[in-house]
Amino acid sequence: MALTGVLRPGHAQVRVTDIASASHFYRDVLGLVETGTDGSGRVYFKAWDERDHSSVVLRQADTAGIDHFAFKVRDRATLDRLESDLRGWGALCERVPAGEMLATGERIRFEIPSGHLIELYAEKEAAPYPGQLRNPRPWTAAAEHGIAPLRMDHALLYGPRVNENLALFTEILGFYLTEYVTLPDGETKGALWLSCSIKAHDIAFVEHPEPGRLHHVSFLLESWEKILRAGDIMSMNKVPVEIGPTRHGITRGMTIYGFDPSGNRFETFCGGLQSYPDQAPIAWSWEELPSGLDYPQRKLHETFLSVVT
Repeated sequence: MALTGVLRPGHAQVRVTDIASASHFYRDVLGLVETGTDGSGRVYFKAWDERDHSSVVLRQADTAGIDHFAFKVRDRATLDRLESDLRGWGALCERVPAGEMLATGERIRFEIPSGHLIELYAEKEAAPYPGQLRNPRPWTAAAEHGIAPLRMDHALLYGPRVNENLALFTEILGFYLTEYVTLPDGETKGALWLSCSIKAHDIAFVEHPEPGRLHHVSFLLESWEKILRAGDIMSMNKVPVEIGPTRHGITRGMTIYGFDPSGNRFETFCGGLQSYPDQAPIAWSWEELPSGLDYPQRKLHETFLSVVT
């Protein structure tokens, strides 16, 4: 498929309650590459195989959670067009100037019905590792430091009015629905997985009474073996693990969920369905949600539905 609008997830700005311990975790346990600190104290990271300057930004705050989740778009013309379309839809948009974040161009910020801030941008400085763009090696030393994901892959966000999010993302931003869970009434969609690519999902939403909540940011690994290695590293570093290693029924992805030192949930993820926009979305009933979450155990982990930041 031709990628002409929203290209991919760009970065997540995450609130942490202790920037030093969080930086250690994301750098030395998760194994991201630290790429800078700005004048306000935010710390920037990228996964070793990503080409842009940053995909995770940490900000010191009193409470954990997510400030915003951003997507990279094709070019400046696309950014301008999407801003106009968003305003026509009724979204309140704000222009954030270039340079407000390190190495990042002008951004469009808007609030979606679930209470989350989403941003779009077209420009971010490239920061490939040496040799990445010419006769590259399949991996570097950074790929063995900590868990070492290939990329920041997606986010799951909790909040109200997620079906209005669905309309916004599909009608304005060009996403399509890949899978969903119906609530006990058998009709209302209460959990949504959306893609702007051929991935199983680039963002997901679950209906929740509190607006603007973070469920998790997910990081892509290459294989089941890498997932198991991630589990070893989590245990060696006494990372609180919630679920896994296991496989989801929804998306078919293999997974471990844990928590960073501030209590933000993160996921290490591999595999999963490939999707195309002409395919009908896969429906999951409320009764089968346990197998959708943890297929081998067919278990609905209570904290997975209730713990958010």
